[in-house]
Amino acid sequence: MYSSSHQRMLHTSSKSIITWLILITIVLYTLYSSNIILFNNEQLDCSTSTTNLKDATQENLQISKDTNEEEENKSPVVVRLTPEQLSNRHETELKHIVFGIAASSNLWHIRKEYIKIWWRPKQTRGVVWMDKKVRTLRNEELPDIHISGDTSKFRYTNRQGQRSALRISRVVTETLKLGLKDVRWFVMGDDDTVFMVDNVVRILSKYDHRHFYYIGSSSESHVQNIHFSYAMAYGGGGFAISYPLAQELAKMQDRCIQRYPALYGSDDRIQACMSELGVPLTREPGFHQYDVYGDLLGLLGAHPVTPLVSLHHLDVVQPIFPRMTRVRALRHLMEAVNQDSGSIIQQSICYDKSNYWSISVSWGYVVQILRGVLSPREMEMPSRTFLNWYKRADYTAYAFNTRPVAKHPCQKPFVYYMTRTHYDSATKNIITVYTRDKTKSPFCRWRMNSPEKFTSVVVTKKPDPLRWKKSPRRDCCRVLSSHKSSSTLYIWVGNCREGEVTEL
Repeated sequence: MYSSSHQRMLHTSSKSIITWLILITIVLYTLYSSNIILFNNEQLDCSTSTTNLKDATQENLQISKDTNEEEENKSPVVVRLTPEQLSNRHETELKHIVFGIAASSNLWHIRKEYIKIWWRPKQTRGVVWMDKKVRTLRNEELPDIHISGDTSKFRYTNRQGQRSALRISRVVTETLKLGLKDVRWFVMGDDDTVFMVDNVVRILSKYDHRHFYYIGSSSESHVQNIHFSYAMAYGGGGFAISYPLAQELAKMQDRCIQRYPALYGSDDRIQACMSELGVPLTREPGFHQYDVYGDLLGLLGAHPVTPLVSLHHLDVVQPIFPRMTRVRALRHLMEAVNQDSGSIIQQSICYDKSNYWSISVSWGYVVQILRGVLSPREMEMPSRTFLNWYKRADYTAYAFNTRPVAKHPCQKPFVYYMTRTHYDSATKNIITVYTRDKTKSPFCRWRMNSPEKFTSVVVTKKPDPLRWKKSPRRDCCRVLSSHKSSSTLYIWVGNCREGEVTEL
C-alpha cells in the first residue's frame, strides 16, 4: 500500500514539473518575442539599463515607422541635428558668401561709387557682371568685372522691359560656374544696391546652407507686388540663394527662361524658376527694394525690428542726410555702421516726462522729438515723408502701415541728424551726436516747452554685436538729466530692464 501511494506521489510530482516547464517555456518565449531578454540586431551592451533599453526600442520602432512612411510617400528624410551637432556646426562667415552684382556699362561711372561704399577689398568675394567692357583704373578697390554670356538665343517679348533682364537673371548661375571654393551663399544685387555686409552674414547665419533657401523681401509698393508677385524677392533689394539651390537652378535655368519670354525683369524670372523647383520665398524684411520717391526719413526713422541688410534706388530718392551728395550721405551713415552694424537705424522710443515729449531714436541716423504724447504703436509706423512708386497711388497702395505727416505746426517733429560718432574706450560706450536740422520750425501757440532750445542730442549706448542672437526686441531709451541752461539733450539707449515698458 505504501508502494502504491508512493508511486502516485511520484506521478503527480512529475506532472507538476512538466507543467512548470511548459509555463516557463511560454514565459521565455513571450519575453523573447518582446525583445526584453534577447536584444535586437544592434546588440546593446549588457550593462544597458532597462530605461535606456526601452528608449532604444521605441526609437527603433519610430525609425521603422518613419522608413515605412518614407517608402510609401517617397519623400526625403528630414535630418534633425542633435544639440551637440548644432554646436559643432561652423557658423556662416563673410568668406562663405559670394556677391553677384548686375551692372550696366552706361551707368558704371556713377554706380561704381555705391559699390565702393560697402565693398571690402580682400574680405568680400564677388563679381560684377557687365554687358560689355568698361574702362577700369588700377587702384580702384572694386570686385572683378566679368562680361555676361550671350543671351540672344532666348526669346523676350515684353514691350515695356529690356532684354538685359535675360542676362541679369543668369548672374547667380554664371557666378556659380566660376567654380569658387568654400561657397555657402550667393547674394544677388544691383550696382545701385548698398549692402550692410555684417548684417548679411547675420541673416544668413540663421539658415542651414546645406538646404534649399531663397531669401529676400517684397516691394514697398502694394501695386508692384500685385503686378509682379508677393512671392518674389526683388533683385534691387537683393536676395540670397543657398549653394545647393544654385546648383539645381543652374541645371534647369536656361530651359526655364525659354518658358517665360513675356516676363518683365530678371527677378520675376528667378521666381518663376523657383516656383518650378518648388522652393518658396523665405522673407527677411531687412532687404529693401525701396520702390518709393522722395525722402526716406519716414522709412529709416521707423525701421522694423530686424537687421538693416540693403538699400536700393539710391539715385531716385533724396540723399538720406540733407545737404550732402548721395554718396557722401551713405559714407556718413557707414561711420555709425562701423561702430555697431547690428544696431544701425534700430528705433528706440521713450518719453521726456518733465516736458511731455515723445522721442524716437533711429540709432546712427536720426533723433526726432515731438511735443505731446504719441503712442509706440503710432511711432513705430513710418510717417509718409515719401511717395509711392506709382505717383498717382495714395497711401493705401503701400504694403505696410503708415501714418500721415503731421499738419498741425505744434505736432511737427524736431529732427536731429547724426553728425559724428566715436567709441569711448574709458566707458566702453559709443557716443553719437545728432544736430538739429537747419529747417526753421513753424510757430506754435501751445503753452508747453519747446525742443527748439536743444541744438544737439547726445546718445550713449554700448556695442551689442550679439543682439540678433536673442529674440528680437526694440531697444529702450531714457532721457538723462541735464542742466536747464544746456543746449544739449542726453539720451541713453540699450537693452530694456526687466519689466520695463515704453510708457509715459
